[in-house]
Amino acid sequence: MMVQRQTRLKLSLYLNYFVHGIGLIILAQNMQALGKLWQEPLATVSYVISGVGIGRLIAYLILGSLADRYGRKNFIYFGMLCYLLFFGGILIAPNIQFAYGLAILAGVANSALDAGTYPTFVELGGSNGASNILIKAFMSLGEFILPLLVALLENHHLWFGWTFILAAVILLLNFGILRPVKFPIKNKAVAGKRQFFGHLPAWRRWLVAGCLTCYGYTSMALMILYTQWISLFALKTLHFSNWQAHFLLSLYSIGSISGVIILFWLLSRQISESKLLLILNSLSLISLLLISWSTQLFITAAASLIFGMTAAGGIMQTGLNLFLKLFPERKGLITGIFFTGGSLASFSIPLITGWLSKISVAAALRFDILIGICGLILVIIIKAVLDSAAATDLVQIRKKISRLDHWIIILLNRRFQAVKMVGEIKTAQQQQIRDSKRENQVLKQVARQSANQQLTPYLQAIYQQIMKNSRDYEANSERKDN
Repeated sequence: MMVQRQTRLKLSLYLNYFVHGIGLIILAQNMQALGKLWQEPLATVSYVISGVGIGRLIAYLILGSLADRYGRKNFIYFGMLCYLLFFGGILIAPNIQFAYGLAILAGVANSALDAGTYPTFVELGGSNGASNILIKAFMSLGEFILPLLVALLENHHLWFGWTFILAAVILLLNFGILRPVKFPIKNKAVAGKRQFFGHLPAWRRWLVAGCLTCYGYTSMALMILYTQWISLFALKTLHFSNWQAHFLLSLYSIGSISGVIILFWLLSRQISESKLLLILNSLSLISLLLISWSTQLFITAAASLIFGMTAAGGIMQTGLNLFLKLFPERKGLITGIFFTGGSLASFSIPLITGWLSKISVAAALRFDILIGICGLILVIIIKAVLDSAAATDLVQIRKKISRLDHWIIILLNRRFQAVKMVGEIKTAQQQQIRDSKRENQVLKQVARQSANQQLTPYLQAIYQQIMKNSRDYEANSERKDN
């Protein structure tokens, strides 16, 4: 029964992020239709999208702390309600100012869902990293389906608002799924988490923290800019058909979902986050260069798929996981800081690219290359600092082991001297060398003194070998004396 409730809870949480994936790009995918509705140019409609970033920027740190106090479920409800108002309100927005307020509300909805959902998965136990990756998968699924629906409506000359209504209906159904479900106890401690980077010097830790905070911005900016402008870029610069232009974004979403699976597998193979950040950011930059200057549909389509796999396949969440390992005692604050960087990207990128679009749509999209270069530089610094620290730690730890080995050898020498004396006494009293009762007492004493019960079987095995070698030493000493 408990497993069934948890499954229902997870399904509901993931369904919210499917809708969130739609919400992330629904304004960008309908810019031309919304521009006609409000009688505004594309650049002005682009500014509306920046409101999402403002909402997130205002809400992240506040809602995170409030969710700790008032419960996760309430804030998930709040996020769902805000999204309902956004999807319904956009369709009846009388002007651009009203629409901007609704975009801010969508940003608040995003913050509320994150504030309630990420801690809930931690409190459910299990693999936090896997839960984060799967959240990204459902977001990518929403981003994949929406462009196809938009293209379908456009090709059949149907009303663009059906996509907004679909998202609202899914949220209403999800209210019914979530309502009877009980959430885990808030702020429940998760056992078994070990301290990472414990030996990292303070200046290195803060340098990496600064780079990861900036990476929160660049990783989000890379995705937002691409999803906002790729369809128009393909239409106006590459001269693709309407279907081909929208399909590039769907390929990006397919790549994103595939990237989630690949990244989950790589992380399960214990490949370090810093190495993954370096490899995936390098590949995303290469694919972005191909998209920006290739005029061949096949090359552009393949590059869009690869860009989705590398830039949107959970790599932002991987950066967050690395950040949390750096400061494991302040997870809520770190999550807020990291996603605040993403919120700044949500706010600033539409403004910057809206201005660049006045030059050309190509200039707006190719600005993503500069962001990709900055992100790659950041992860190079992160990897270099952590690798250098790891090498230093390895040397220091090995020195510590060598010092311990020095004292262990001294103590073993003394033990075997005592063993020889025991052997001489046993020989004089004509006793057997092996004393099973005494050996059992030693093993029980090892178990009592062991500070870590997981180590106890290994320590007992070591002592059994020591006692065997002691018997052999006693026997050899007796033979030599005879």
